[in-house]
Amino acid sequence: MPESNDVRMTLNYILDKSTEQFRDLPAIGMAAEKAFSYQEFHDRIIALAHHLAREGVKKGDRVAILAENSPNWGTAYFAIVRLGAIAVPILPDLPEADCHHILNEMDVPVLFISQRQLEKVYELNQKELRQIITLDDSAATEEVIKVTPFSKYIGEAQALLKAQEKDGTATKQAFVKVEEDDIASILYTSGTSGYSKAVMLTHKNLTANAFSASSMIDIDPGYVFLSVLPMSHTYEFTLGFITPLLKGCKIAYTGKAPTPAILQRLCKREQPKVMFAVPLIMEKIYKKRVLPQIEKSFLLSFLCKFSFGRKFVYKKIGAKLIDFFGGKLELMGIGGAALNPEVEMFLHEAEFPYLIGYGLTESAPILAGGPIGDPTIAVGSTGKPFKGVRIKIVDPDPDTGVGEIYGCGPNVMKGYCNDPDATAEAITEDGWLITGDLGSIDEAGNLHIRGRSKNVIVMANGENVYPEPIEHKINAYTWVVESLVLENNGKLEACVYPDYEFIDETTQGQSRIERRAFIDKLCTTMRKEVNAQVSPASRIARVVERREPFIKTATHKIKRYLYSNE
Repeated sequence: MPESNDVRMTLNYILDKSTEQFRDLPAIGMAAEKAFSYQEFHDRIIALAHHLAREGVKKGDRVAILAENSPNWGTAYFAIVRLGAIAVPILPDLPEADCHHILNEMDVPVLFISQRQLEKVYELNQKELRQIITLDDSAATEEVIKVTPFSKYIGEAQALLKAQEKDGTATKQAFVKVEEDDIASILYTSGTSGYSKAVMLTHKNLTANAFSASSMIDIDPGYVFLSVLPMSHTYEFTLGFITPLLKGCKIAYTGKAPTPAILQRLCKREQPKVMFAVPLIMEKIYKKRVLPQIEKSFLLSFLCKFSFGRKFVYKKIGAKLIDFFGGKLELMGIGGAALNPEVEMFLHEAEFPYLIGYGLTESAPILAGGPIGDPTIAVGSTGKPFKGVRIKIVDPDPDTGVGEIYGCGPNVMKGYCNDPDATAEAITEDGWLITGDLGSIDEAGNLHIRGRSKNVIVMANGENVYPEPIEHKINAYTWVVESLVLENNGKLEACVYPDYEFIDETTQGQSRIERRAFIDKLCTTMRKEVNAQVSPASRIARVVERREPFIKTATHKIKRYLYSNE
Protein backbone atom coordinates (compact mmCIF):
# COMPACT_ATOMS: atom_id res chain seq x y z
CA MET A 1 0.00 0.00 0.00
CA PRO A 2 1.27 3.53 -0.74
CA GLU A 3 2.83 5.71 1.95
CA SER A 4 0.79 8.60 3.33
CA ASN A 5 3.19 11.31 2.16
CA ASP A 6 1.46 11.65 -1.23
CA VAL A 7 -1.36 13.66 0.38
CA ARG A 8 -0.58 17.34 0.94
CA MET A 9 -3.08 18.06 3.70
CA THR A 10 -2.00 15.35 6.15
CA LEU A 11 0.27 15.76 9.15
CA ASN A 12 2.40 12.90 7.78
CA TYR A 13 3.00 14.80 4.55
CA ILE A 14 4.10 17.90 6.46
CA LEU A 15 6.60 15.89 8.50
CA ASP A 16 8.00 14.03 5.48
CA LYS A 17 8.30 17.18 3.36
CA SER A 18 9.96 19.16 6.15
CA THR A 19 12.43 16.34 6.78
CA GLU A 20 13.37 16.36 3.08
CA GLN A 21 13.87 20.15 3.11
CA PHE A 22 15.39 20.74 6.55
CA ARG A 23 17.07 17.39 7.28
CA ASP A 24 19.97 18.67 9.39
CA LEU A 25 18.31 21.67 11.06
CA PRO A 26 17.26 21.45 14.75
CA ALA A 27 13.59 20.48 15.03
CA ILE A 28 12.54 19.86 18.61
CA GLY A 29 14.05 19.80 22.09
CA MET A 30 13.89 21.06 25.65
CA ALA A 31 15.00 24.68 26.10
CA ALA A 32 18.72 25.03 26.89
CA GLU A 33 19.34 21.44 25.71
CA LYS A 34 20.46 19.96 22.39
CA ALA A 35 17.55 19.47 20.00
CA PHE A 36 16.83 16.55 17.68
CA SER A 37 17.39 17.38 14.01
CA TYR A 38 14.48 16.94 11.58
CA GLN A 39 16.04 13.67 10.35
CA GLU A 40 16.56 12.35 13.89
CA PHE A 41 13.01 13.32 14.86
CA HIS A 42 11.62 11.63 11.73
CA ASP A 43 13.66 8.45 12.24
CA ARG A 44 12.45 8.10 15.83
CA ILE A 45 8.83 8.55 14.72
CA ILE A 46 9.08 5.91 11.98
CA ALA A 47 10.75 3.41 14.33
CA LEU A 48 8.11 4.01 17.02
CA ALA A 49 5.27 3.69 14.49
CA HIS A 50 6.61 0.32 13.28
CA HIS A 51 6.84 -0.91 16.87
CA LEU A 52 3.29 0.21 17.69
CA ALA A 53 2.06 -1.52 14.53
CA ARG A 54 3.85 -4.74 15.53
CA GLU A 55 2.00 -4.60 18.83
CA GLY A 56 -1.36 -4.36 17.12
CA VAL A 57 -2.08 -0.60 16.86
CA LYS A 58 -3.87 -0.07 13.57
CA LYS A 59 -5.74 2.57 11.59
CA GLY A 60 -8.69 3.96 13.54
CA ASP A 61 -7.40 2.88 16.95
CA ARG A 62 -7.26 5.56 19.65
CA VAL A 63 -3.99 6.09 21.53
CA ALA A 64 -3.85 8.53 24.44
CA ILE A 65 -1.13 10.96 25.56
CA LEU A 66 -1.35 12.24 29.14
CA ALA A 67 1.85 14.18 29.76
CA GLU A 68 3.56 17.55 29.88
CA ASN A 69 5.31 18.97 26.80
CA SER A 70 8.48 17.24 25.58
CA PRO A 71 10.10 16.08 22.33
CA ASN A 72 8.88 12.57 23.23
CA TRP A 73 5.30 13.87 23.32
CA GLY A 74 5.67 15.02 19.71
CA THR A 75 7.37 11.75 18.71
CA ALA A 76 4.50 9.73 20.17
CA TYR A 77 1.88 11.89 18.49
CA PHE A 78 3.39 11.62 15.01
CA ALA A 79 3.95 7.87 15.39
CA ILE A 80 0.26 7.44 16.22
CA VAL A 81 -1.03 9.38 13.21
CA ARG A 82 1.56 7.75 10.91
CA LEU A 83 -0.44 4.53 11.34
CA GLY A 84 -3.74 6.25 10.67
CA ALA A 85 -4.55 5.80 14.34
CA ILE A 86 -6.15 8.64 16.32
CA ALA A 87 -4.24 10.56 18.98
CA VAL A 88 -6.17 11.47 22.14
CA PRO A 89 -4.19 14.23 23.90
CA ILE A 90 -5.36 14.75 27.49
CA LEU A 91 -4.74 18.03 29.29
CA PRO A 92 -2.26 17.43 32.15
CA ASP A 93 -4.26 19.63 34.52
CA LEU A 94 -7.41 17.52 34.29
CA PRO A 95 -8.45 15.77 37.52
CA GLU A 96 -8.27 11.99 37.87
CA ALA A 97 -12.01 11.44 37.34
CA ASP A 98 -11.95 13.28 34.00
CA CYS A 99 -8.89 11.31 32.85
CA HIS A 100 -10.64 8.03 33.72
CA HIS A 101 -13.75 9.13 31.83
CA ILE A 102 -11.73 9.95 28.69
CA LEU A 103 -9.60 6.78 28.80
CA ASN A 104 -12.62 4.57 29.34
CA GLU A 105 -14.74 6.28 26.71
CA MET A 106 -11.93 6.18 24.12
CA ASP A 107 -11.00 2.53 24.86
CA VAL A 108 -7.29 3.06 24.24
CA PRO A 109 -4.87 0.10 23.80
CA VAL A 110 -1.77 2.24 24.50
CA LEU A 111 -1.21 5.20 26.83
CA PHE A 112 1.80 7.51 26.78
CA ILE A 113 2.16 9.17 30.19
CA SER A 114 4.56 11.09 32.44
CA GLN A 115 5.53 10.50 36.06
CA ARG A 116 3.47 13.46 37.31
CA GLN A 117 0.35 11.90 35.78
CA LEU A 118 0.84 8.27 36.81
CA GLU A 119 -1.19 8.50 40.02
CA LYS A 120 -4.25 9.36 37.93
CA VAL A 121 -4.27 5.89 36.35
CA TYR A 122 -3.43 3.73 39.38
CA GLU A 123 -7.12 2.96 39.90
CA LEU A 124 -8.02 2.82 36.21
CA ASN A 125 -10.00 -0.28 35.31
CA GLN A 126 -9.55 -0.59 31.57
CA LYS A 127 -9.36 -4.02 29.98
CA GLU A 128 -8.31 -2.75 26.55
CA LEU A 129 -5.23 -0.90 27.85
CA ARG A 130 -2.32 -3.20 26.98
CA GLN A 131 0.67 -0.88 27.25
CA ILE A 132 1.60 2.14 29.40
CA ILE A 133 4.74 3.97 28.23
CA THR A 134 6.32 6.68 30.38
CA LEU A 135 7.58 9.52 28.18
CA ASP A 136 9.97 10.74 30.88
CA ASP A 137 11.26 7.18 31.59
CA SER A 138 9.57 6.95 34.97
CA ALA A 139 9.73 3.36 36.23
CA ALA A 140 6.77 2.67 38.51
CA THR A 141 6.90 -0.30 40.83
CA GLU A 142 5.34 -3.49 39.46
CA GLU A 143 3.16 -3.76 42.60
CA VAL A 144 1.36 -0.53 41.68
CA ILE A 145 1.35 -0.40 37.88
CA LYS A 146 3.36 -1.93 35.05
CA VAL A 147 4.99 0.60 32.72
CA THR A 148 7.63 0.64 29.99
CA PRO A 149 10.13 3.54 29.93
CA PHE A 150 10.06 5.39 26.61
CA SER A 151 13.84 5.15 26.04
CA LYS A 152 13.64 1.35 26.40
CA TYR A 153 10.60 1.12 24.13
CA ILE A 154 12.04 3.29 21.36
CA GLY A 155 15.43 1.62 21.74
CA GLU A 156 13.76 -1.72 21.01
CA ALA A 157 11.85 -0.11 18.15
CA GLN A 158 15.01 1.26 16.53
CA ALA A 159 16.89 -2.05 16.94
CA LEU A 160 14.03 -4.06 15.43
CA LEU A 161 13.64 -1.66 12.51
CA LYS A 162 17.38 -1.76 11.83
CA ALA A 163 17.29 -5.56 11.78
CA GLN A 164 14.29 -5.53 9.44
CA GLU A 165 15.97 -3.05 7.10
CA LYS A 166 19.04 -5.28 7.05
CA ASP A 167 17.10 -8.35 5.96
CA GLY A 168 14.81 -6.35 3.63
CA THR A 169 11.50 -6.94 5.45
CA ALA A 170 10.95 -3.26 6.31
CA THR A 171 9.97 -0.96 3.46
CA LYS A 172 8.62 2.55 3.11
CA GLN A 173 5.33 1.02 1.97
CA ALA A 174 4.71 -0.55 5.40
CA PHE A 175 2.05 1.95 6.47
CA VAL A 176 -1.53 2.28 5.28
CA LYS A 177 -2.56 5.33 3.34
CA VAL A 178 -3.76 8.20 5.51
CA GLU A 179 -6.25 10.60 3.92
CA GLU A 180 -6.74 14.27 4.72
CA ASP A 181 -10.29 13.63 5.94
CA ASP A 182 -9.19 10.89 8.35
CA ILE A 183 -9.45 11.82 12.02
CA ALA A 184 -6.05 12.76 13.47
CA SER A 185 -7.07 13.79 17.00
CA ILE A 186 -9.94 13.59 19.43
CA LEU A 187 -9.68 16.36 22.00
CA TYR A 188 -11.95 16.96 24.95
CA THR A 189 -12.97 20.57 25.33
CA SER A 190 -12.22 22.27 28.63
CA GLY A 191 -14.99 24.77 28.33
CA THR A 192 -16.36 27.34 30.77
CA SER A 193 -19.89 25.98 30.62
CA GLY A 194 -19.48 22.49 32.04
CA TYR A 195 -19.95 19.32 30.03
CA SER A 196 -16.88 18.61 27.90
CA LYS A 197 -17.32 17.12 24.43
CA ALA A 198 -14.98 14.94 22.36
CA VAL A 199 -14.00 17.02 19.32
CA MET A 200 -12.97 15.07 16.21
CA LEU A 201 -10.33 16.94 14.19
CA THR A 202 -9.13 15.63 10.85
CA HIS A 203 -5.66 15.90 9.34
CA LYS A 204 -7.02 18.60 7.03
CA ASN A 205 -8.58 20.58 9.92
CA LEU A 206 -5.18 20.86 11.61
CA THR A 207 -2.97 21.30 8.54
CA ALA A 208 -5.28 23.89 6.94
CA ASN A 209 -5.04 26.05 10.05
CA ALA A 210 -1.25 25.57 10.22
CA PHE A 211 -0.81 26.51 6.55
CA SER A 212 -2.92 29.65 7.12
CA ALA A 213 -0.86 30.60 10.18
CA SER A 214 2.45 30.07 8.38
CA SER A 215 1.39 32.37 5.54
CA MET A 216 0.74 35.28 7.93
CA ILE A 217 4.30 35.91 9.06
CA ASP A 218 7.70 35.71 7.39
CA ILE A 219 9.11 32.65 9.14
CA ASP A 220 12.56 31.51 8.09
CA PRO A 221 14.00 28.03 8.69
CA GLY A 222 15.91 27.98 11.95
CA TYR A 223 13.64 30.43 13.78
CA VAL A 224 13.06 29.41 17.39
CA PHE A 225 9.53 28.94 18.75
CA LEU A 226 9.51 28.84 22.56
CA SER A 227 6.64 26.68 23.82
CA VAL A 228 5.09 27.41 27.24
CA LEU A 229 1.49 26.21 26.72
CA PRO A 230 0.29 22.56 26.77
CA MET A 231 0.53 20.75 23.42
CA SER A 232 -2.64 18.91 24.35
CA HIS A 233 -4.54 22.14 23.63
CA THR A 234 -5.17 22.92 19.94
CA TYR A 235 -3.94 26.51 20.32
CA GLU A 236 -0.37 25.44 21.11
CA PHE A 237 -0.57 22.26 19.02
CA THR A 238 -1.47 23.92 15.72
CA LEU A 239 0.38 27.23 16.08
CA GLY A 240 3.30 26.25 18.29
CA PHE A 241 3.96 22.71 17.01
CA ILE A 242 2.70 22.03 13.47
CA THR A 243 3.31 25.55 12.11
CA PRO A 244 7.02 25.72 13.07
CA LEU A 245 7.62 22.17 11.77
CA LEU A 246 6.02 23.21 8.49
CA LYS A 247 8.57 26.03 8.11
CA GLY A 248 11.75 24.30 9.29
CA CYS A 249 11.88 26.03 12.67
CA LYS A 250 13.12 24.80 16.04
CA ILE A 251 10.68 24.20 18.91
CA ALA A 252 12.07 24.60 22.43
CA TYR A 253 9.98 23.47 25.41
CA THR A 254 10.22 25.20 28.77
CA GLY A 255 8.98 22.17 30.72
CA LYS A 256 6.47 22.94 33.45
CA ALA A 257 5.07 26.48 33.68
CA PRO A 258 8.22 28.52 34.36
CA THR A 259 8.57 31.37 36.85
CA PRO A 260 9.38 34.79 35.31
CA ALA A 261 13.03 34.37 36.37
CA ILE A 262 13.35 30.94 34.71
CA LEU A 263 11.47 32.15 31.63
CA GLN A 264 13.86 35.10 31.32
CA ARG A 265 16.87 32.77 31.57
CA LEU A 266 15.50 30.35 28.97
CA CYS A 267 14.62 33.22 26.61
CA LYS A 268 18.14 34.60 26.95
CA ARG A 269 19.50 31.19 25.96
CA GLU A 270 17.06 30.37 23.14
CA GLN A 271 16.35 33.92 21.84
CA PRO A 272 12.92 32.96 20.46
CA LYS A 273 11.44 34.68 17.42
CA VAL A 274 7.90 33.46 18.15
CA MET A 275 5.91 32.56 21.27
CA PHE A 276 2.27 31.87 21.99
CA ALA A 277 0.75 32.85 25.29
CA VAL A 278 -2.57 33.14 27.06
CA PRO A 279 -3.58 36.61 28.32
CA LEU A 280 -2.82 35.69 31.94
CA ILE A 281 0.92 35.57 31.19
CA MET A 282 1.02 39.06 29.68
CA GLU A 283 -1.38 40.46 32.29
CA LYS A 284 0.88 39.20 35.10
CA ILE A 285 3.95 40.77 33.47
CA TYR A 286 2.05 44.05 33.04
CA LYS A 287 0.91 44.14 36.68
CA LYS A 288 4.11 42.85 38.26
CA ARG A 289 6.79 44.44 36.07
CA VAL A 290 5.29 47.36 34.13
CA LEU A 291 2.89 49.12 36.50
CA PRO A 292 5.31 49.11 39.49
CA GLN A 293 7.98 50.86 37.37
CA ILE A 294 5.53 53.65 36.61
CA GLU A 295 3.83 53.93 40.01
CA LYS A 296 7.14 54.11 41.92
CA SER A 297 8.44 56.96 39.78
CA PHE A 298 6.95 60.45 40.09
CA LEU A 299 8.41 61.43 36.69
CA LEU A 300 7.04 58.39 34.85
CA SER A 301 3.64 58.74 36.54
CA PHE A 302 3.52 62.40 35.50
CA LEU A 303 4.52 61.65 31.89
CA CYS A 304 1.86 58.92 31.64
CA LYS A 305 -0.87 61.52 32.28
CA PHE A 306 -0.29 62.82 28.74
CA SER A 307 -0.74 60.87 25.51
CA PHE A 308 2.71 61.74 24.10
CA GLY A 309 4.46 61.10 27.42
CA ARG A 310 2.64 57.81 27.96
CA LYS A 311 3.64 56.51 24.52
CA PHE A 312 7.25 57.54 25.15
CA VAL A 313 7.33 55.72 28.50
CA TYR A 314 5.50 52.65 27.18
CA LYS A 315 7.86 52.39 24.19
CA LYS A 316 10.89 52.37 26.52
CA ILE A 317 9.28 49.67 28.70
CA GLY A 318 8.27 47.73 25.57
CA ALA A 319 11.92 47.57 24.48
CA LYS A 320 12.82 46.18 27.92
CA LEU A 321 10.06 43.58 27.55
CA ILE A 322 11.52 42.39 24.26
CA ASP A 323 14.89 42.10 26.02
CA PHE A 324 13.15 40.04 28.73
CA PHE A 325 12.01 37.60 26.02
CA GLY A 326 15.52 37.22 24.62
CA GLY A 327 15.84 40.31 22.44
CA LYS A 328 14.79 38.78 19.09
CA LEU A 329 11.04 38.35 19.55
CA GLU A 330 9.09 39.13 16.36
CA LEU A 331 5.68 37.78 17.35
CA MET A 332 3.85 37.09 20.59
CA GLY A 333 0.57 35.41 19.72
CA ILE A 334 -2.06 35.92 22.43
CA GLY A 335 -5.23 33.84 22.50
CA GLY A 336 -7.29 31.26 24.36
CA ALA A 337 -9.13 33.93 26.37
CA ALA A 338 -9.88 37.65 26.18
CA LEU A 339 -7.00 40.06 26.81
CA ASN A 340 -7.62 42.92 29.24
CA PRO A 341 -8.12 46.13 27.17
CA GLU A 342 -5.75 48.13 29.41
CA VAL A 343 -2.99 45.58 28.86
CA GLU A 344 -3.58 45.54 25.11
CA MET A 345 -3.43 49.35 24.98
CA PHE A 346 -0.06 49.18 26.72
CA LEU A 347 1.25 46.56 24.24
CA HIS A 348 -0.03 48.62 21.31
CA GLU A 349 1.50 51.91 22.48
CA ALA A 350 4.71 50.12 23.52
CA GLU A 351 4.98 48.82 19.92
CA PHE A 352 5.36 45.31 21.31
CA PRO A 353 5.03 42.67 18.52
CA TYR A 354 1.79 41.03 19.63
CA LEU A 355 -1.18 39.60 17.75
CA ILE A 356 -4.60 38.64 19.13
CA GLY A 357 -6.22 35.43 17.91
CA TYR A 358 -9.72 34.02 18.34
CA GLY A 359 -10.92 30.48 17.92
CA LEU A 360 -12.22 27.26 19.43
CA THR A 361 -11.07 23.67 19.74
CA GLU A 362 -13.84 22.92 17.23
CA SER A 363 -12.06 25.08 14.61
CA ALA A 364 -8.57 23.63 15.15
CA PRO A 365 -8.47 26.39 16.58
CA ILE A 366 -8.14 29.80 14.84
CA LEU A 367 -11.06 31.60 13.21
CA ALA A 368 -9.70 35.16 13.29
CA GLY A 369 -6.39 36.90 13.91
CA GLY A 370 -4.07 39.29 12.10
CA PRO A 371 -2.88 39.62 9.44
CA ILE A 372 0.42 40.91 10.79
CA GLY A 373 1.25 44.45 9.79
CA ASP A 374 -2.32 45.38 8.80
CA PRO A 375 -2.76 48.99 10.00
CA THR A 376 -6.56 48.66 9.91
CA ILE A 377 -6.65 46.12 12.75
CA ALA A 378 -8.52 47.84 15.58
CA VAL A 379 -7.16 47.66 19.11
CA GLY A 380 -9.60 45.54 21.10
CA SER A 381 -10.55 43.40 18.10
CA THR A 382 -9.29 39.97 17.07
CA GLY A 383 -8.42 41.18 13.59
CA LYS A 384 -9.64 39.69 10.33
CA PRO A 385 -10.88 36.16 9.54
CA PHE A 386 -8.01 33.69 9.08
CA LYS A 387 -7.00 32.81 5.54
CA GLY A 388 -9.55 30.31 4.19
CA VAL A 389 -12.08 31.10 6.95
CA ARG A 390 -15.39 32.91 6.59
CA ILE A 391 -17.14 34.58 9.53
CA LYS A 392 -20.67 35.97 9.79
CA ILE A 393 -22.78 37.55 12.51
CA VAL A 394 -26.19 35.92 12.87
CA ASP A 395 -29.24 37.84 14.14
CA PRO A 396 -27.32 41.06 14.89
CA ASP A 397 -28.86 43.66 17.18
CA PRO A 398 -30.02 46.51 14.91
CA ASP A 399 -28.48 49.13 17.22
CA THR A 400 -25.17 47.53 18.21
CA GLY A 401 -24.56 45.02 15.41
CA VAL A 402 -23.84 42.36 18.06
CA GLY A 403 -25.01 38.86 17.24
CA GLU A 404 -23.81 35.27 17.39
CA ILE A 405 -20.54 34.47 15.62
CA TYR A 406 -20.57 31.68 13.01
CA GLY A 407 -17.42 30.39 11.28
CA CYS A 408 -16.87 28.27 8.20
CA GLY A 409 -13.73 26.79 6.63
CA PRO A 410 -11.56 23.68 6.16
CA ASN A 411 -10.56 23.88 9.84
CA VAL A 412 -14.08 23.23 11.19
CA MET A 413 -14.26 19.89 13.02
CA LYS A 414 -15.80 16.70 11.70
CA GLY A 415 -18.11 16.68 14.73
CA TYR A 416 -18.37 15.45 18.30
CA CYS A 417 -17.48 11.79 18.78
CA ASN A 418 -20.55 9.54 19.25
CA ASP A 419 -22.77 12.59 19.73
CA PRO A 420 -24.75 13.38 16.56
CA ASP A 421 -27.24 15.55 18.46
CA ALA A 422 -24.53 17.86 19.86
CA THR A 423 -22.88 17.94 16.42
CA ALA A 424 -26.16 19.01 14.80
CA GLU A 425 -26.50 21.78 17.40
CA ALA A 426 -22.94 23.01 16.72
CA ILE A 427 -22.70 22.78 12.91
CA THR A 428 -25.42 23.93 10.52
CA GLU A 429 -26.46 21.80 7.55
CA ASP A 430 -24.40 24.02 5.24
CA GLY A 431 -21.23 23.68 7.37
CA TRP A 432 -21.20 26.78 9.60
CA LEU A 433 -19.80 26.34 13.13
CA ILE A 434 -22.02 27.96 15.76
CA THR A 435 -19.46 29.33 18.20
CA GLY A 436 -21.74 30.38 21.06
CA ASP A 437 -19.82 33.67 21.21
CA LEU A 438 -21.31 37.11 20.64
CA GLY A 439 -19.59 39.75 18.57
CA SER A 440 -19.70 42.22 15.72
CA ILE A 441 -17.67 43.06 12.62
CA ASP A 442 -16.56 46.65 12.04
CA GLU A 443 -16.27 48.48 8.71
CA ALA A 444 -12.63 47.40 8.30
CA GLY A 445 -13.62 43.74 8.68
CA ASN A 446 -12.28 43.29 12.23
CA LEU A 447 -14.08 40.87 14.52
CA HIS A 448 -14.94 42.23 17.99
CA ILE A 449 -15.85 39.69 20.69
CA ARG A 450 -18.42 40.74 23.29
CA GLY A 451 -18.61 37.49 25.29
CA ARG A 452 -20.29 34.11 25.49
CA SER A 453 -24.00 34.04 24.70
CA LYS A 454 -24.51 31.79 27.76
CA ASN A 455 -22.81 34.37 29.99
CA VAL A 456 -25.15 37.26 29.15
CA ILE A 457 -27.06 38.40 32.23
CA VAL A 458 -30.63 39.52 31.56
CA MET A 459 -31.62 42.08 34.20
CA ALA A 460 -35.12 42.55 35.60
CA ASN A 461 -35.79 45.44 33.20
CA GLY A 462 -34.90 43.17 30.24
CA GLU A 463 -31.55 44.82 29.57
CA ASN A 464 -28.65 42.55 28.57
CA VAL A 465 -25.42 42.87 30.55
CA TYR A 466 -22.12 41.41 29.32
CA PRO A 467 -20.07 40.47 32.41
CA GLU A 468 -16.68 40.22 30.63
CA PRO A 469 -16.12 43.97 30.01
CA ILE A 470 -16.96 44.71 33.66
CA GLU A 471 -14.51 42.03 34.79
CA HIS A 472 -11.78 43.54 32.60
CA LYS A 473 -12.23 46.87 34.39
CA ILE A 474 -12.04 45.16 37.78
CA ASN A 475 -9.03 43.04 36.81
CA ALA A 476 -7.14 46.17 35.75
CA TYR A 477 -6.66 47.05 39.43
CA THR A 478 -3.19 46.15 40.69
CA TRP A 479 -4.55 44.43 43.79
CA VAL A 480 -6.97 42.17 41.85
CA VAL A 481 -5.83 38.82 40.48
CA GLU A 482 -9.16 37.78 38.92
CA SER A 483 -12.88 38.37 39.23
CA LEU A 484 -16.27 37.05 38.25
CA VAL A 485 -19.44 39.14 37.82
CA LEU A 486 -22.66 37.25 38.59
CA GLU A 487 -26.35 38.00 39.07
CA ASN A 488 -27.70 37.58 42.59
CA ASN A 489 -31.34 38.34 43.40
CA GLY A 490 -31.68 40.71 40.48
CA LYS A 491 -28.45 42.62 41.21
CA LEU A 492 -24.88 42.35 39.96
CA GLU A 493 -22.28 41.00 42.32
CA ALA A 494 -18.51 40.92 41.77
CA CYS A 495 -16.53 38.06 43.32
CA VAL A 496 -12.92 39.23 43.58
CA TYR A 497 -9.80 37.18 44.34
CA PRO A 498 -7.24 39.72 45.61
CA ASP A 499 -3.46 39.67 45.21
CA TYR A 500 -2.61 38.75 48.80
CA GLU A 501 1.12 39.33 48.21
CA PHE A 502 0.33 42.95 47.36
CA ILE A 503 -1.97 43.27 50.39
CA ASP A 504 0.60 41.69 52.75
CA GLU A 505 3.31 44.09 51.55
CA THR A 506 1.03 47.12 51.84
CA THR A 507 -0.35 46.24 55.30
CA GLN A 508 2.86 44.94 56.81
CA GLY A 509 2.85 45.47 60.61
CA GLN A 510 -0.90 46.13 60.75
CA SER A 511 -3.43 44.15 62.80
CA ARG A 512 -5.99 41.76 61.28
CA ILE A 513 -8.73 44.37 61.86
CA GLU A 514 -6.69 47.05 60.05
CA ARG A 515 -5.93 44.62 57.22
CA ARG A 516 -9.62 43.78 56.92
CA ALA A 517 -10.53 47.48 56.81
CA PHE A 518 -7.89 48.04 54.10
CA ILE A 519 -9.38 45.31 51.87
CA ASP A 520 -12.92 46.62 52.46
CA LYS A 521 -11.80 50.11 51.46
CA LEU A 522 -10.17 48.78 48.28
CA CYS A 523 -13.41 46.97 47.36
CA THR A 524 -15.58 50.02 48.05
CA THR A 525 -13.35 52.39 46.09
CA MET A 526 -13.07 49.99 43.16
CA ARG A 527 -16.86 49.47 43.05
CA LYS A 528 -17.51 53.23 42.92
CA GLU A 529 -14.86 53.82 40.24
CA VAL A 530 -16.01 50.93 38.03
CA ASN A 531 -19.68 51.94 38.37
CA ALA A 532 -18.76 55.41 37.14
CA GLN A 533 -17.42 53.86 33.91
CA VAL A 534 -20.32 51.56 33.01
CA SER A 535 -23.99 51.90 32.09
CA PRO A 536 -26.58 51.99 34.91
CA ALA A 537 -27.63 48.38 34.16
CA SER A 538 -24.00 47.19 34.51
CA ARG A 539 -23.37 48.75 37.92
CA ILE A 540 -22.15 46.45 40.69
CA ALA A 541 -24.27 46.34 43.84
CA ARG A 542 -21.80 44.36 45.94
CA VAL A 543 -18.19 43.19 45.95
CA VAL A 544 -17.41 39.87 47.62
CA GLU A 545 -13.86 38.89 48.54
CA ARG A 546 -12.89 35.38 47.42
CA ARG A 547 -10.14 33.67 49.44
CA GLU A 548 -8.87 31.25 46.76
CA PRO A 549 -8.39 31.25 42.97
CA PHE A 550 -11.24 30.29 40.68
CA ILE A 551 -11.09 26.93 38.92
CA LYS A 552 -10.02 27.52 35.33
CA THR A 553 -9.67 25.85 31.94
CA ALA A 554 -6.34 25.07 30.24
CA THR A 555 -6.29 28.57 28.74
CA HIS A 556 -7.07 30.16 32.13
CA LYS A 557 -10.71 31.02 31.52
CA ILE A 558 -12.80 30.72 34.68
CA LYS A 559 -15.25 27.81 34.65
CA ARG A 560 -18.31 29.99 35.23
CA TYR A 561 -20.80 27.15 35.56
CA LEU A 562 -19.17 26.17 38.86
CA TYR A 563 -20.07 29.53 40.41
CA SER A 564 -23.33 30.58 38.79
CA ASN A 565 -25.43 29.31 41.71
CA GLU A 566 -23.16 30.38 44.57
